[in-house]
Amino acid sequence: MEGQEQLVKSRVMKVNSEESWKYFVTQANNQGCPVVVHFTAAWCMPSVAMNPIFEDLALSYQDILFLLVDVDDLKEVATKMEIKAMPTFLVMREGDQVVDKLVGANPDEIRKRIDAFAQSIRSV
Repeated sequence: MEGQEQLVKSRVMKVNSEESWKYFVTQANNQGCPVVVHFTAAWCMPSVAMNPIFEDLALSYQDILFLLVDVDDLKEVATKMEIKAMPTFLVMREGDQVVDKLVGANPDEIRKRIDAFAQSIRSV
C-alpha cells in the first residue's frame, strides 16, 4: 500500500511561504537545477485547468523543479516576479533569473517551451 501512495505523489511543489520560495530557488540554484513556476489563483479557472498539464510536465521532466505559487497566498513573490495575470509560467535558471515567460493557459505552448528549454540545458 505504501508504494502505491508514492505513485500518486505530486512532483509539483506548492510554495506556501516567502521563506519556502527562497528555499526552493536557493536549493535549485545550488544544485544547478532549472525551475518552472506556475503562478495561479484558486478563483482563476484557466489556471486551475492547467494544473493537470503542469503535473504531467513535472513527471516528464524529472531534472527540472516544478513549483506552484498561489498569487493570493504569496503576493510578495508574485509582485517580485512581476506577475500581472494568471496563469503565468516562468522558466528560471541560476536562482531567480527568468529565461522564459508565458502568460495564459496554452497547454501546447507551455509544453513546447519547456521541451525546448530542457533540450537546451541538456546540450550544454
